[in-house]
Amino acid sequence: MSSNLVIVYHRQPYEEVDVNGTIEFRENKSPNGIVPTLKSFFGRFDSGAWVAWKETEDPANPGFEHRVEIEDDHGAYAVSRLPLTREQVKSFYEVSSKEAFWPILHGFKERYNYDPVDWPTFREVNWAFAEVAAHEAAEGAVVWVHDYNLWLVPGYLRRMRPDLKISFFHHTPFPSADMFNVLPWRKEIMESLLACDVVGFHIPRYVANFVSAARSMLDVEVTARQKVDKDFAAEFSALTEVSVPYELLFNEKKIRVQASPVGIDFGYITDVANTPETQTRAREIRADMGEGKLLLSVGRTDYTKGGIDQLESFERLLETNPDMRGKVRLMHVSVPANQNMTVYENIQSDLEQMAGRINGRFGSLDWQPIALISRAVPFTDLVAFYRAADVAWITPLADGMNLVAKEFCASRTDGDGVLVLSEFAGAAVEMGSALLTNPFSNKSMDSAIEQALAMGEAERRDRMAALRRVIQTYDIRFWAEHQMQALGGDEARLTTLPAAV
Repeated sequence: MSSNLVIVYHRQPYEEVDVNGTIEFRENKSPNGIVPTLKSFFGRFDSGAWVAWKETEDPANPGFEHRVEIEDDHGAYAVSRLPLTREQVKSFYEVSSKEAFWPILHGFKERYNYDPVDWPTFREVNWAFAEVAAHEAAEGAVVWVHDYNLWLVPGYLRRMRPDLKISFFHHTPFPSADMFNVLPWRKEIMESLLACDVVGFHIPRYVANFVSAARSMLDVEVTARQKVDKDFAAEFSALTEVSVPYELLFNEKKIRVQASPVGIDFGYITDVANTPETQTRAREIRADMGEGKLLLSVGRTDYTKGGIDQLESFERLLETNPDMRGKVRLMHVSVPANQNMTVYENIQSDLEQMAGRINGRFGSLDWQPIALISRAVPFTDLVAFYRAADVAWITPLADGMNLVAKEFCASRTDGDGVLVLSEFAGAAVEMGSALLTNPFSNKSMDSAIEQALAMGEAERRDRMAALRRVIQTYDIRFWAEHQMQALGGDEARLTTLPAAV
């Protein structure tokens, strides 16, 4: 059966669980996130399909299930699984995407590795995704493609099926033209993205960067631009834009470009935060701290997250403020990447060595300044730590959005707590009531954390109230609705975001 909505995403929309030799498809462990929100749209269409890849030893194996039918709380839909070998996954995702594209997207030109990239394999995998999507889509269907590892899908799909409405959402930053143009495949990538009807990004700066890169190599005309809404123009953020293009013309075709910030499921997180179990656990954490202050940092083990810079700042804090020793503790959660991602191995080792050195230098028998957690923390436990922490310290060097900052604020149903946030996180343009800091400046980092620890209750509550208003208004449902609105041809000014109903 052909589908009216086809979502193309590298992840499958469920978890596969082996139960006594039989594979069961189960909902993702946490309903907080993008995947459940995307699946919620299937209920609005007569039929829906999801296209993802699944690793297999033998793609030609006749026993491989290319298509499975799913029925869950979001309705009935099909999942078309693209069989990829371990070699294809390594080339397409672990090398091309993570070693070549990822550093450029985040502005780390010095980490860019061109040599091992097998561009023909990247093309081959993207072509296969496009073929499956074209097969699944009904006449005039909506196809929603997600993220940079599928950059070439829109162009291939437009060739196969010119009748389709194609939208693409970029979940990472989009860099300036000078940075993006380091990629030798830049023109092929850009022509593919300009085959879309809508190209979406988190914030206006990424829209502006995309348009600049497009115009640096192709005859692209900006046919409409608009002023950015004040809710997305934080005064002190390095990523703020005052105005931005929202319509382009290329090869006599109009393309909508827009900023839609991915949010969190505010209601779900507040419900978790308010459970008796969470509140009991938060009180236990506070009791363990005594009169001390708890700093919380959560992120992946990735050079873009600025973990080393943060530990260095914490070391300077203890060095220059001896009175804080024994009274402040940092819980630094750094979740390692997939074990096949060797590009991040040294970062984990460096974090462990630095945390050990700081603990050895300043710790005592009854107090260790840093608790380094190198594993995933269950979400319910994480919410308890959000509730218990005095300060959330989120300072990536570059980040497309950063949902941890939003999760922290959603968890603070008590109205307290301080968020210290890097101005180079996409979230900073809408979370201007946080203490924004520049992670490239020692002075800025150190003064921000000292200010956070000394902040009075009235100011903490005023800032948190403003932050909670923003993340509740622009939640995950707003993001999805906003993208669909553009694809539907709504002529509303889409960067000047309307208030949520």
